[in-house]
Amino acid sequence: MSNTEAASPALVCRAGPHPGAVQVLTAREVPLGGPRALSVRRTLPQRARSLIGAWCFADHYGPVDVADTGPMTVPPHPHTGLQTVSWLFSGEIEHRDSLGSHAVIRPGELNLMTGGHGICHSEVSTVSAMSTGTAILHGVQLWVALPDEHRDAARDFRHHKPAPRELGDATLRVFLGSLAGETSPVATFTPLLGAELVLAPGGELDLAVDPAFEHGVLLDTGSVTVAGTRLAPSELGYLAPGATTLSLANHTDRPARALLLGGPPFAEEIVMWWNFVGRDHDEIVAFRAAWEAESERFGQVVGYSGTPRRLPAPPLPHARLTPRGAAAPRVENP
Repeated sequence: MSNTEAASPALVCRAGPHPGAVQVLTAREVPLGGPRALSVRRTLPQRARSLIGAWCFADHYGPVDVADTGPMTVPPHPHTGLQTVSWLFSGEIEHRDSLGSHAVIRPGELNLMTGGHGICHSEVSTVSAMSTGTAILHGVQLWVALPDEHRDAARDFRHHKPAPRELGDATLRVFLGSLAGETSPVATFTPLLGAELVLAPGGELDLAVDPAFEHGVLLDTGSVTVAGTRLAPSELGYLAPGATTLSLANHTDRPARALLLGGPPFAEEIVMWWNFVGRDHDEIVAFRAAWEAESERFGQVVGYSGTPRRLPAPPLPHARLTPRGAAAPRVENP
């Protein structure tokens, strides 16, 4: 999914320690373009925290009935220096990219796209989903920053359907990395953890986790405590490295669902603007110019028939992006 904010803030991001057991990050509402825009709840990046491991972007959207609102349509748009991770709870999205991939994203299936040197793609909620009674669109879009040695990686697209694993009071689906004896076959450029957890009504779970990782728990539904701290839906609970066990408890009489994200602290400073991840202001300017010039850096999406045929880049911020070594991110034109 594109970051289609018209006045896209530019962020200079660097991982850094945060004291305390659990830091609760509250989402902000962001409309994704147009008068009938799909509204998403964004927890990463923000002033309080810009990365969790290499995870640098998290949008949580739905449930919304696209039979009533009209389909979600995101025209071809570019990416550099990152991977996109699509994960649905319900609905279907048709994906096309300039590698030639054409896939339908369904609930419980990972779609991971690599846009290191450059890629573009489109996303449309499908008519078939609407006609078969699964028009409720609900899911997350996540981005992973690529480390310097791999941030020029070639275009790639991977699909994986993790098997559910019953674990006490929980059902677990590990789509990236390893957890509780389950390992995803999808390779990543830095160590990562990505998993869906569904906790039974009143259920509790103690998970053994890698103490070298920082972790984030993004709550979708229910009311859950993470290491004793209560989260509301769309809040993200951050835990610094050092913990060997992650304790979760569901305090409702219905199942609660969350995503668990993790990875070792990302040591490199990055600059995020619109759909690009770079290292300095000049790179971002060059990426934008290449997209506006329809450069082969990004290629073309074949088969997309919507309007407009591609998303134009928003204007650059007036201030020059100058990365610096502070632990907290700096935001230009928030």
